[in-house]
Amino acid sequence: MNTIPICGETHELVFRQRRVAMRPGFRSLSAAATLICTMAIGALFATDAAGQSSAQGRMDQTSSTRKIRIAVDTKVITATLADNETAKEFAALLPLTLTMSDLFGREKTAQLPRAISTAGPRSSTYAVGDVILWSPRPSVAIFYRHDGQTIPAPGSILIARADAGVEALNVTGSVRVTIERLEE
Repeated sequence: MNTIPICGETHELVFRQRRVAMRPGFRSLSAAATLICTMAIGALFATDAAGQSSAQGRMDQTSSTRKIRIAVDTKVITATLADNETAKEFAALLPLTLTMSDLFGREKTAQLPRAISTAGPRSSTYAVGDVILWSPRPSVAIFYRHDGQTIPAPGSILIARADAGVEALNVTGSVRVTIERLEE
């Protein structure tokens, strides 16, 4: 993975294979590459109609992220809510106290008190620390280990991603957790 620091944040660089046609006036591939990079950097720092920098807009979104706190016994997991309707409706349920069962030795799961929106994007993959909605039940799951498997259809919807402390769930059997909004 290639990353680059911009304005104090680390951004992932994504390279795609593309054929670049040389146009008259470009004496070398490096001149074309320089132009492409210049255009990409210019787009990153472009301003919108109100004159706000798009990079500043992304930083504003980051600084206003919503956090949740997942308490497991005396340990705490902090997580950042995803920016989707499912996460917003999940946050509206909080605070919640749930008994979460172990599933497949990789996740803790519990049924929610009611169904929430399934409008968030679905995925068949997960990462350690993902807090997801499994919509057929509806239930919430928190992954504490990756076993190389994928999530079966219809897939999961990301609710939040743990910032730290997910190892608190790596215990045998069920755990009682309290999930609440974390005021910033």
